[in-house]
Amino acid sequence: MSVFRRMRDITVATLNERLEQSQDPVKLIDQFLRATRDDITEVEKLFQQYASHTKQLKQQVDQASLMKDKREEQAILALKAGEDHLAKLALQEKIIYEEKLEQYGELLEDSRLSLRELENQMNELKLEYQTVYSKRQYYSARMENIRLQQRMNQRMGEFGGKDVPKMFDRLEDRITDWELEARSLRELRRAGQDYLDQASSSVSSILEKEMARLKQKLSNGGKE
Repeated sequence: MSVFRRMRDITVATLNERLEQSQDPVKLIDQFLRATRDDITEVEKLFQQYASHTKQLKQQVDQASLMKDKREEQAILALKAGEDHLAKLALQEKIIYEEKLEQYGELLEDSRLSLRELENQMNELKLEYQTVYSKRQYYSARMENIRLQQRMNQRMGEFGGKDVPKMFDRLEDRITDWELEARSLRELRRAGQDYLDQASSSVSSILEKEMARLKQKLSNGGKE
């Protein structure tokens, strides 16, 4: 496992630990995503450099292999022509190209292994990014639910329906007081009218009696 991969594992572990304690997981996840994007960019650049280097090594290997075969053919031709000296020179160059082929072949294999490792790391990082981004959307939706719930609770606290019954209770008490006051006034007026009616009836009775007395007096010639 490369040092880069170990660093990424530590970062993920730290993220998992901090998420459990974070008050704003979305903000923490965004920080992680930004760092991961930077890592992906870095790996992509390194991958391109390794790809270019691997291509150059492949060219060196192909050239050494071609020249090795070519010098061997030249050595055979020289031997057939009885030119032993030229055959030796061709074989000497062949040995040089064989050594070059072996050296560059090892470098090429190492470069290819590193290139595959980088490609795997790049794919893992992209998958990791997509996974965490998906979690980010989920936690973002949950945090939005919490914010909206808090706003709703705040409005319910300020204008909540629980105060409506109390408001109507107070209104009911006031209206009841007004009704009692009006009823009392009405009863008072009715009592006053009854009193006046009674008083009027009493006065009428007295007047009738007085009229009757006067008529009796007149009929008696002015005597009681």
